[in-house]
This record gives sequence, structure tokens and C-alpha cells, in this order.
Amino acid sequence: MKHALPLFAVLVGANCVAASAAGQAPAILAFDQAFARVSDYTCVLHTYEAKGKQTQDRVYQYSFMKPHYVKTLILQGDGEGSGGVWVGGDQVSGHLGGILSGIHMKIDLHDRRAVSLRGVTIPQALLPRVIDEYGTIPGRLTQSEGGKIGGVETDRLDLKVANPALNHGVSEQILYLSKVTHWPIRQIMYVGTCLVLDESVDDLRTNVGLTQTDFPF
Repeated sequence: MKHALPLFAVLVGANCVAASAAGQAPAILAFDQAFARVSDYTCVLHTYEAKGKQTQDRVYQYSFMKPHYVKTLILQGDGEGSGGVWVGGDQVSGHLGGILSGIHMKIDLHDRRAVSLRGVTIPQALLPRVIDEYGTIPGRLTQSEGGKIGGVETDRLDLKVANPALNHGVSEQILYLSKVTHWPIRQIMYVGTCLVLDESVDDLRTNVGLTQTDFPF
């Protein structure tokens, strides 16, 4: 994927609203209200991660049903064809890609086969979890106009982290949310000046009618 960093530079609006990291940003409240009206969602995540000299580009298919059913499949990139199901607890039921796709196993939630390059677990990549971080990680949180991304007007949340050492080294994280749906569209993270995450959300669908049978564990 292309990392259109200049795009983010021009998206910063002049009207900036300071918010406490207790989650009082209007965009967070708007998402909470929108999320309360859905029972499930599916989406595609395009993710670039960097850790030291290593990088990883992946495309994930995500399915989620309240309260804690998650299924993911790597559509493209490292581990293509691999997938996992999480239904709460500390285990993931998963399979590898290719000729081994028929072999299912249960592994620890934090097993290297079940996490991304930067150690993100299946439930941590859920969009509500992403939003929660902006309301709970100590630091200075501001909200401003985000401009248009893919033709959609956005709100921009910018969290300057108080103690990056307690946040996997991430010192700043920025999130763009649709003004129409109030759901996340894109997120980027930095360790100092180094880009370590660039993630976009595509094909978001809510209340699609998922059931427990869609999450075989």
C-alpha cells in the first residue's frame, strides 16, 4: 500500500478541541453512540507495520459479533490464507494458509503465529478497541477537522502519549473517523519521527446478521 503521509499533513484543521484522555473527545462519544446501535460488523483492514528494520504489509478480513466473537483471515501479505477465531479468553483457534489450511489448532492469544509484526493480537485490532485506546492511554488528546479521506469528511484525533515506554514505544497516534458514520477510517502511529503503523479501513458493513456459527472454535 502507498503511505500518503503528505495527505495527513494537509488534513489538519485550524479548529482544534482539547480533550482529556478520559475519552471526552466528541468523536469518541459519537462513535460510542454509533457502536451501541450495532450487533456485528465486517471490514477489511489494510495494514503496514514497522519494527526496527522489519516491515509487514497485510490485508485482513475481520468479522465481529457482540459481545466478544472475532474471526480474521489474512487476505494478502505475510501469512496469506491464515486465519483465526477468538471467542474470549486467552486462546485462538486458527489455521495456517496454503496446503495446511485444513489443519486447525488452538494456540495462545499472544503466540507469534497469532499476532502481527508489532505484537497486535486479534482482539486488539478490533475497531472499538482502537477507539478505547484514545480514551484510556495517558497523554494529551486533541480533536480537529480531518478534511476528506476518500471523499469522506472526517474528524481527527491526535494523541501525544505521556509515556511512550508504556505504549510499545509509540509516542503519537492519529485517528481519522467519518463524520457520517463516526467509525474509524484510518490510523497512523509514530515512534518518535518513525512511522510504525499505517492502517486503513475499507468495506465496513454493520448489522450483517452474523451468528455464533460464523465463529467456529
